[in-house]
Amino acid sequence: MKRTLLGLAVAAVAGLSVTVPATSASAATGDFGPDTCREGYVWREARPADHVCVTSANRTQTRSDNAAAAGRWTSGAFGAHTCVTGYVWREAFTGDDVCVTPAVRSQAAADNAQAGNRKVSARLWINRYTVAPTDNGDGTSTTTSVDDIARIKISGDHYNFGQVRLYLRYNTGRLFWSGTVNATAHSGFAGGSFGKKTGVFDCSAPGKAANGYAQAFDVLSGRWSARVPVRIGCAVL
Repeated sequence: MKRTLLGLAVAAVAGLSVTVPATSASAATGDFGPDTCREGYVWREARPADHVCVTSANRTQTRSDNAAAAGRWTSGAFGAHTCVTGYVWREAFTGDDVCVTPAVRSQAAADNAQAGNRKVSARLWINRYTVAPTDNGDGTSTTTSVDDIARIKISGDHYNFGQVRLYLRYNTGRLFWSGTVNATAHSGFAGGSFGKKTGVFDCSAPGKAANGYAQAFDVLSGRWSARVPVRIGCAVL
């Protein structure tokens, strides 16, 4: 049975304080909105609105091909922008008829396929967990009266590799819990990902609205995740 009294703060964590991190001005790469690239990537800019994230070398190649476009066109079977022998349309986007080598077109297609994985989308979600019995090493185990009460685990992906700061706040903005995690590569998740067990009891219950939210801050880019609703601050008996 879940033993909680909703609405009462847990003294062990409610008094934590934190310094709110600065925004993009202090970040290593900068926050450029939802199209912000992970560290090591830049916008391709095959056209001004092309925000596919690629390596610096690929962006340099893209600019070079754009500058050489007119010299690689000839009138032919595909109109005035038919490519001269040895070149094909790049097709980095619909209607892209800049002529490039077949290898460059293949690279553009590969970059398009990885577009979502290379952005700091800062996805965040909540998992729940309970505490397993402690193995005493003698064939017995120890449990406590609150081990079976669910606690909040904050998980995310599409972050830079490196430090991510995590927060649980009331809807008023008052801090309840904070922590730091190192986002690393994990199979099945894009970019830097993580799962942080907070130790904070999950106070959700039928008919009880969320009274707070979880949020993550990607230190390298200065990007914040969206707020994920939670219910926190219950005393456990």
